Order: sequence, then structure tokens, then C-alpha cells
Amino acid sequence: MQKIIQSVLLCIAFQLADAQELKKSDSTLLQPIEIISVRASENTPVAKTNLSKKEIEKNNIGQDLPYILNQTTSVQASSDAGNGIGYTNIRLRGTDVSRINITINGIPYNDPESQGVFFVNLPDFASSASSIQIQRGIGTSTNGAGSFGGSINMHSNDIDTKKSIVFSNNSGSFNSFRNTLQLNSGLLGKHWIFTGRLSDIRSDGYVDRAKTNLQSFYTSLAWVDDKSSLRLNVFSGKEKTYAAWFGIDEATLNNNRRFNPAGTEKTGTPYDNETDNYTQTHYQLFYNRKINNNWKSNIAVFLTKGKGYFEQYKADQSLASFGLPDFIDGANTISEVDLVRQLWLKNNFYGTIFSVQYNKNKNNLIIGGGLSQYDGKHFGDIVYSEIKGAIPANFRWYDLNAVKKDASIYAKWTYKLSSKWETYVDLQTRMVDYTINGFRNNPDIRIKTNNVFFNPKAGISYSNKGNRFYFSYGKAAKEPNRDDFETNSNELPKPEVLHDFETGFERKNKSYNWAVNFYYMYYTNQLVLTGKVNDVFAYTRTNIPESYRTGIELEGGIRINKWVNVSGNIAFSRNKIINFTEYIDDYDNGTQLSKFYKSTDISFSPNIIANAVATFTPMKNLSVDLISKYVGRQYLDNTSNQGRSLSDYYLQDGRISYLVELKKERSINLFIQANNIFSRKYVANGYTFSYISGGNFTTDNYYFPMATFNMMGGVTIKL
Repeated sequence: MQKIIQSVLLCIAFQLADAQELKKSDSTLLQPIEIISVRASENTPVAKTNLSKKEIEKNNIGQDLPYILNQTTSVQASSDAGNGIGYTNIRLRGTDVSRINITINGIPYNDPESQGVFFVNLPDFASSASSIQIQRGIGTSTNGAGSFGGSINMHSNDIDTKKSIVFSNNSGSFNSFRNTLQLNSGLLGKHWIFTGRLSDIRSDGYVDRAKTNLQSFYTSLAWVDDKSSLRLNVFSGKEKTYAAWFGIDEATLNNNRRFNPAGTEKTGTPYDNETDNYTQTHYQLFYNRKINNNWKSNIAVFLTKGKGYFEQYKADQSLASFGLPDFIDGANTISEVDLVRQLWLKNNFYGTIFSVQYNKNKNNLIIGGGLSQYDGKHFGDIVYSEIKGAIPANFRWYDLNAVKKDASIYAKWTYKLSSKWETYVDLQTRMVDYTINGFRNNPDIRIKTNNVFFNPKAGISYSNKGNRFYFSYGKAAKEPNRDDFETNSNELPKPEVLHDFETGFERKNKSYNWAVNFYYMYYTNQLVLTGKVNDVFAYTRTNIPESYRTGIELEGGIRINKWVNVSGNIAFSRNKIINFTEYIDDYDNGTQLSKFYKSTDISFSPNIIANAVATFTPMKNLSVDLISKYVGRQYLDNTSNQGRSLSDYYLQDGRISYLVELKKERSINLFIQANNIFSRKYVANGYTFSYISGGNFTTDNYYFPMATFNMMGGVTIKL
């Protein structure tokens, strides 16, 4: 991999030398082209939503990215701390984030091992984003983890030649603060542009002690002309969050919904440093070249470095579980102690992405791909013991590593049959090599897997006078994540496979727009929780032979008059597992019982998700938004048992903003937003487990309560 990166850098150096010899032209600047390779164009036959920089800025009140996207079609967001700051989660068509492909400027962002995305590691990145595209379903081929529910591409490489300084200050409920300083140099010496950002976000959280302390920076230096561009991005996020991811039981939810069990294993007051601490830094280097009027190329190399730990107080821990002998203290033999442990992760993720683009007459062809490697080190340290000498100083009880290599190549061909009809073919091959050298609870397991996936996609679209129709089919396959492999070697999980059919119609004109999209997503070997335990008695996901998601998504907007505009979306879906077997712990006999279901609902997949925004502009520069959201009932497991579910909820937010225009495009923007105006006591996430003990069947549900009425206000000064 190092040789590959060295070769790529050498190639960039030679091309840049050639570019310097080109005759300089001030008429145009080369716009970034790397984003074209992974995004869907206007006529690509997929369901998508595009957010402009202006729309992102309007929704960015200091919460994490899932809440900025929460009003888009088929999206639902949740927050461990309850107020959208800190650890947050997003689902798309009921699909969790580990199956949503997320990229930053075309570079993969999903964690290669868990395949999840931790937005808390890049606080306030939305302030640097110039656009975001959300694709629902398989969508187009992209880099990184496979897209099973959709993809989210964030783009920050737009070229802005205007000088600016932007200072944003927000504050609100639960001692929440956001301070952001941004600057743009404009065009320097006809070719250079520098942008930068510093952000600080803090909150106590709605949940007790769910404190968040986040800092980040973003820098980008670009050299551009009309034929080529070279850009270096360096950005980083540092987070410290008090744990709030354990949830609370139903009795506690009814009596003290803000209670946080984290740290309560310590006698007396809760342990005050039960925190997650992580720093993630990204290095991205892009080179774009316009070869001639028909050919363009781009290449990028990247490095993502991460390091951090979760600190936790644990009571009555067996010394034997750490590979230590009983401790003899005089006449006493001690086998259990209270301790503080740190679970560490240190990783490097690096590689390259590239594409060549050809556009002439009726043909548009993109050939691209990527190479990457992930080196992950997992280790655990015990930093405190209540009994001195029971545990050696700076004791490390596990030290494991994992390596994951990913290579992909794709070809996308668009052909215009006529001025109205266009065909689309997208073929991708992806190869994944994954080696795991042990797990914390099972250090002797060794896993090595090799997968080759072929992911074809094709479609057709029709466009005429504001009308657009499309149909597409796509197939995608993806590998299991790290936790799925912690099982018996004879029962290694299989890759998941998805067949996705999409068809839709859109109509746009000056006063209104509407769209409808139908989808059918058929899975083989989808990985879901069944209650079955693995060799270390941990619940693990199991391949299900058949399951599907099908639905209809409606979107629309209308400008009623000069001062009233209404927009919204609603998604109706049916999400089913065919032939599902549930496993239930029988503690009385030390076994598991099983129960068969012919057809059940997939967990966390509401049948209805609806959003609406009514915008009133009673006077120039004054805007009043009424923001509504409804999410239907969600099941906590895959049994369709209403006793293991989250009730549906309706939320109403309101926002007032006023823009003070100054000279020379300078401005002051003021806003105040009220969230959950009716103070609904709702829950957006949770988990469940059932068991038999003492001859009784018991189900324990745990919930993550969301904040009741809360507010956020702020001012943004642009100079």
C-alpha cells in the first residue's frame, strides 16, 4: 500500500509540473470534478435529495449531522444525550448507519471494521460542507462500504473566490453552546485559495451527566487554474463525551426519564470520568486535470488517523477474567476488585481514489475506483484498582490488531438515446480482505476472510419540460462487520446481498414541484439479531435467508404566494422478515428456547415517516418556519411484539430568523428555534431482551429518551 501511495504522489508531482507549463487563463477556474464520480446527476435514475450550502446553514444550529438531515425523506435521527449533540444516530428507510455508505469528497468515512459512522468524531463538519447528497437505496457506485439503505456524500471542495469571515455563536437549553469561526481568503495571486474553520461545541445534554465537549478545525489550501487543480485538506475533531448509551428501563423512564446509569457501579456518587475520548484527523490530497474538452481525470490520496479510549468504572471484577491470580492480602484471599479500565482503539486508514471521465456527444463515461487499507489496534488498560497491588501498575490485559484491505473499480456509462431518453449502466467490482487477530472477550479467535463482490446497476430515465420518469435495478453485496465474526469458526456469517428496484416520477415548475418513488428491496442473508448467543455468550447477528423492504416515497412543495411556501415528504413502507426464529435465554436450564414466526417486521423500521415545513416571510429578510415530523411505531426486535416497541411520535418545532443586510455583501443573521414545542415525552431508540428465570418469562425494554421542550438561538456575522 505504501508503494501505491508513493507512486500516486509521484504521478501527481509530474502532472503538476506539466500544468505549470500551461498558458494561464483568468477566464475560468477548474471546478472540483472528484465529486462527479460518486454522485448522481440530475437525470441518474435513483431516488435522491440534494442539500445546498444555504440549506445546510439554515438547519445547522449546532446539532450533529443526523439532525441536519432529519427533515429529508425516509430519515430518522436519535441522540444518546437526548438533544442532538454528542453521540447521534441516523437511519434511512429503517436501515442503520452501518449499511449507509458515507463519503467526504468521495473518500470513505465509514469505520472499516464496525462499518458504522461516528459523527461525534467530526463535530460541526457541516459548517465546512458546500453540499450534501443523500441517495436512497443502492444508488450509484461509490467508494468504501457497500450501500444497503442509501448513501450520504458530503462535499467541501467547492471553489469560492470571494473573501469572507464568518463568526457564529449559538446557545440554548442544557447549557449548550456552539462557537464557530470561518474564513475564506478568496483568490490570491490568481491561483491560490485558503479556507479554514475553528469550532467549539459544548452541552450538558438532556440526560443527566451526558456532557459533551467537542472541538474541531478544518483547513483547505488549493491551487487552481482553468486546466488543473491541487488541493490539500487537513481537518480534525476531538471529542470527550460522558457515557449515555446504556439506556433506562421502563420503570425509570416513567419516574425519572433523565436518569443516567453510567458510572453508578461506583459506590456513592457516580464515577465522574466515565467518558469516551477520541481524536480523529483527516488528510486529503486531490489532483484534478482537465485533459481536453472531452477528458477529465482526478486522483486523491488520504490518511485518517484515530486514537482514543472509553474509560469505565467496573465493580466486583474477577481477577481471573483478566488472566490474573487471586491476590493474597495477609490472611485474606481476594478474587474480585473494583477497578477502572480503559478500552483503547488506535487506527490508521489510508489509500487512494481515482477516476477518469469522458464526455462527448451522447456518451458520458466514468471509470474509477479506490484502494485502501485499515490498520486497527485494540487494547485495554487497567488504570486503577481499589486494592493496591491486586493488579500490576499500567496493566494491559489484551492487545489485538486487525487489518482490512479494500479494492474496487467501477465503470459508469450514460448514453442519450434522444433529447428525452437516457440510459445508465453502472458496474462495480469490489474485493475485501479482512484479518482479525482476536477479540477482547475471545482473544484466541483468528479470522481471515476474502470476498469478491460484483455490483451491477442499470436504469433508464425520461425528461421533458419539467417532467422526469426513471426506473432502475441494482445489486449490492457487503461483508459482515467485526462483531459478526465473534462466533464459532464453523458458523462464520455470510455476506449480505440486496436486489433493489426503484421507479419514480417527478414534476417541477416555477410555483410547485412533486415527486413519487416506489421501491422494492429484496435481501438474502441479511444480518439481524435473533437472540442467539455465540461462543462467549454474546448476542450476535445471524443471516436471515429472505427479507424485504418495499414502499412509496412522496415529496412535494408549493409556493402559495409571495410570503407562504410549504414543502414536505412522507414515506409509507412495509419491512418484513420471512421465516424468522427467535431465541430466548432459559436461565433455569442453561439453554435457549426457540420460537418460529412466519412473517415479522424488521426492527427500527417504522411504516410511516413524514416531514413538513411551512415557511412564512411576512416581510423582507424575516422568515418563520413551522417544522413538523411524524415517525410511526418501531419494534425493538424482529418479533412484531408491541410490548417490545417504541410508540409513534409527532414533533413540532418552530424557527424565526432575520437577516440584517450590510454593505458589500456583509450581513448579520439572527435566529431562535424552539424544539418539541408541545414537550412530547418521546423515545427514538432503545433495545430489548427476553429470558426465562424462576419459571417466569420476562422482557426487559431499555429506552433512550429525547428532550422535551428546548430552545437554541444564535447570531451569525458575515464580513
